[in-house]
Amino acid sequence: MTARFPAARPRRLRGTAAMRRLVAETRVRPADLVLPLFVKEGIDAPVPVASMPGVFQHTRESLRKAAHEAVEAGVGGLILFGIPETKDAAGSAADDPAGIVQKALRDLSGEFGDDIVIMADLCLDEYTSHGHCGLLTPTGAVDNDATLARYASIAVAQAAAGVQVVAPSGMMDGQVGAIRTALDEAGYTDVAILAYAAKYSSAFYGPFRDAAECAPQFGDRSSYQQDPANAMEALREVELDLAEGADMVMVKPGLAYLDIVAKVADSVRVPVSAYQVSGEYAMVEAAAQNGWLDRERVIIETLTSYRRAGARQILTYWACEAARMLR
Repeated sequence: MTARFPAARPRRLRGTAAMRRLVAETRVRPADLVLPLFVKEGIDAPVPVASMPGVFQHTRESLRKAAHEAVEAGVGGLILFGIPETKDAAGSAADDPAGIVQKALRDLSGEFGDDIVIMADLCLDEYTSHGHCGLLTPTGAVDNDATLARYASIAVAQAAAGVQVVAPSGMMDGQVGAIRTALDEAGYTDVAILAYAAKYSSAFYGPFRDAAECAPQFGDRSSYQQDPANAMEALREVELDLAEGADMVMVKPGLAYLDIVAKVADSVRVPVSAYQVSGEYAMVEAAAQNGWLDRERVIIETLTSYRRAGARQILTYWACEAARMLR
């Protein structure tokens, strides 16, 4: 007898929440999430970031509390960004043993080092008076090779303070090799490198620059960050970073670059991270405040899209809240 109705009914596997959980192809776990945290020198109370509701510039004490909350939620990692009291052309506070990130790393590694992976952004833009990611030539261009020596010094300072993973984000040619050599020569062979291998020159970074107080004082970063039009270039950058000793690689931003996340994940055999950046966060928070979308559903949906594209770790400002939802 010829069937009058469809024999194939994919909806059978969507009928209940329990069935959908059973057959889900992609799962996000709390341990997949990394929480970015900002720590600022010279403040005595957390400072709200106006463009990122719920995000703060922390004191050392409030940073400890935020780290404890992340551990309790089951978050997989923390990544620190520092805002010093004093900035100069060389970004001297970045590798100062008494610098704010080094102090915070000692605080956290001593208290939480066995419970969560402690990472630190490795760059100069938060520390330089001009806001660029490297040292400048007399004409105002970023000096790639001179900057590598600064990155190497920062890596060793962060390692000495107890960091487990350094995350170079400046997109200088050769940065991973310079950092790996410096760490190994200083005896920090166990410190891993999460390379911002494909970091695009994006308009989605605006709120972060408020949080980290690192907007360029002139020009932009398009001469060293990647052109949003290019995909093959990202794969080349990833290959170079892996050849220089990167242990993990990152794509940033995430949501507008999920095709790049997927291409990278398909091409490498190391963990791939993606950064759900400040602009993504701010857009969702603003829309939710206006009642234009279901905030919690959007958070989980976007995180799932990252994992579906191939990201093993997701840096997200919602890490603690999402971890609690996922549990």
